[in-house]
Amino acid sequence: MTSEQNQTILRAIIAALPEDTSPHGETPQPRHVYVPPSHIKALRLECGLVIGGRGVGKTFWSAALRSDLIRRMLGDSVPDLSRITVHTGYSEHPHLDAYPDADVFKSLLENGYEAYHIWRAVIARWLAEIVFGSMPQEKWIDSTKQIKDDPEQFGRLLERANNELGSRNEYGLIVFDALDRLGGDDWHRMDRIVRDLLRVVLSLKPFQRLHGKVFLREDQFAGRQVMDFTDASKLLATKVELTWGALDLHGLLWQYLCNAPEAHGETLRQLYNSTISDPPLRTIDGVWTLEEYVKRHEGVHRWLFAALAGKQMGRDHRRGVPYTWSVGHLADGRGHTSPRSFLAAIRAAAEDSQDRYPGHFHPLHYESIKRGVQKASAIRVSELAEDYPWVKTLMEPLGGVTVPCSFDTIEERWMEKLGESPQKIAFVSLPPEHYEEGWHGVRRDLDALGIFERMIDGRVNMPDLYRVGFGLGRRGGVRPIPKLGKE
Repeated sequence: MTSEQNQTILRAIIAALPEDTSPHGETPQPRHVYVPPSHIKALRLECGLVIGGRGVGKTFWSAALRSDLIRRMLGDSVPDLSRITVHTGYSEHPHLDAYPDADVFKSLLENGYEAYHIWRAVIARWLAEIVFGSMPQEKWIDSTKQIKDDPEQFGRLLERANNELGSRNEYGLIVFDALDRLGGDDWHRMDRIVRDLLRVVLSLKPFQRLHGKVFLREDQFAGRQVMDFTDASKLLATKVELTWGALDLHGLLWQYLCNAPEAHGETLRQLYNSTISDPPLRTIDGVWTLEEYVKRHEGVHRWLFAALAGKQMGRDHRRGVPYTWSVGHLADGRGHTSPRSFLAAIRAAAEDSQDRYPGHFHPLHYESIKRGVQKASAIRVSELAEDYPWVKTLMEPLGGVTVPCSFDTIEERWMEKLGESPQKIAFVSLPPEHYEEGWHGVRRDLDALGIFERMIDGRVNMPDLYRVGFGLGRRGGVRPIPKLGKE
């Protein structure tokens, strides 16, 4: 390609990929909706439990399900969404008529009400809307008390709502997300809140027209005591874990690129069509979408990304292939790469290529892709600090350490900077789950989050996704982000 063509493509990529891909609970733009084949099961009505890490789509899908337009768009992939009404049972956005916020929830617990009765009150208000009935609406303590004192009322609401939806040939779905905001700094309270919600969602199973869907972070589910109740296996059987393979991530990238605004979209669609002889693009409600066979064809996406970045991550093939390198170096310690990190890295790579390498043969320069990983790492570290503030506290003392290294090296840094035991740290939110077991317990939690990798010989390694952002080194790896004022 000519330098001018490359610059046109780079401007189009930057226009197509937003700086902030976090949904913040807002309804997604239809042009950004992409359903990996592995996510279809998570969107089906019978799936009641969806598990995923930060940035994999929990909040995105919970918000998308509330949109009539997006549900219609998803009709081909998930046909049972065409006749449902969706209600929010909990989200990061306050809506006191629909569910209590964190302070109200805490107050109800302190007043002696179990989370089980609070969640039944949330469901009851939703059911009352379906049957045009009434529930005490002024105070959540009144709704909760009524449901606790009169369980028969709740049972009758379930039956009436199920019959009402059946007469309309519709289904009702209530969605729960962002439950980490309810636990405060107490893991036992968090477990009770999640377990009791799952018990209540299970109680909807006998009713054909009523469904619940709970989105949970991995640490709220894996290894927790949240499924120790009767018939939990029925809910567990519907569990889906949200993950993204390389094929899924590249499909999402082209969903964004082909729907770039105005002339930018035409530029990228022309590139797409010239790379694939039979253009597999179509429009639904004005949105360009990829055909299903393209979503499942890795060879197609390798050709497409080679058109953007070439086939080598350096002057020869030994440096790696951009298609896999860009995904692999954004993976956590469990091998999972989030779409948010991937899109952020590609946008940053486009900006860097535009500034530094205007005469390169391909639009995306391989050195710019490496700098894109640096940018994505910084974003990921910032996001992680929002969900797990304790991680930043524990990682700051490790700046400058070169990995892989022995755990003794890590522990010495922690003891020098933070004290003899993690139990002496004043955590401001949910602490590491196993911090009471000492520094080795903290290591377990960092392993579980994919921040640390435990090598066969017992040493600690760290994926580039976190290592770069936290300022640790590795021989021959992507350079860590320099401290402010240093290069």
